Amino acid sequence: MSHRIKLHPDAPHKKKIFELTDELLNGGVAVIPTDSQYALICDYQNKKGIERIRRIRQLGKKDHLTVMCESLQHVSTFANLSDANFKLIKRLIPGPYTMVLPATREVPRLLTHPKKRTVGIRVPDHSVCLEVIGELGHPVLAITAKIPDVEHAHPEDGDRELFLSRFDKLVDVVVDDQEPLPADETTIVDLTGDEPKILREGLGMDKLREAVALEGMTLVELASV
Repeated sequence: MSHRIKLHPDAPHKKKIFELTDELLNGGVAVIPTDSQYALICDYQNKKGIERIRRIRQLGKKDHLTVMCESLQHVSTFANLSDANFKLIKRLIPGPYTMVLPATREVPRLLTHPKKRTVGIRVPDHSVCLEVIGELGHPVLAITAKIPDVEHAHPEDGDRELFLSRFDKLVDVVVDDQEPLPADETTIVDLTGDEPKILREGLGMDKLREAVALEGMTLVELASV
């Protein structure tokens, strides 16, 4: 049975952040709120935790996992950034964006696409996420918390308590920010080509279009893909 921690979304209690961080350092898997939907997370170096998350989500080896970072410095450690991408990402983070980028050697192979050697990178605008990563001192693996083919195990269903209870026997910690259950997803942007390409429309599309235009780039929209 998982341990339930209640945290304020804007001012999480430090002692409880330490508690959550200790669980992750000890190999735990957690469900936490983000600036979009809830996420399944573990220490990015935790191979067993990564496999547990893959089983929960029923993911194949080609499905991207995300490295959730605290800052642009973290991003540049785990992804190879062109000058153009560096400037674009600087305008967007923190925010509800998952960016597909070429992975550096710092990224474990379990987190990269097996053929493309790419990785999903995210810097969320959420105090719980950023404080946990800051306390750990390094990123976490993260992916949207949902369980295929299980009733009320999807954020879109809207009942927070029923949703969180579905993870009680699957993870070690469930963090409840006692806020309405968010249904909106991150926007996924492929930054591996000459121009940014939308892979999934979600939160923050207006800001993304504005940032791309300010950098003199052209955004490849879904209708064009």
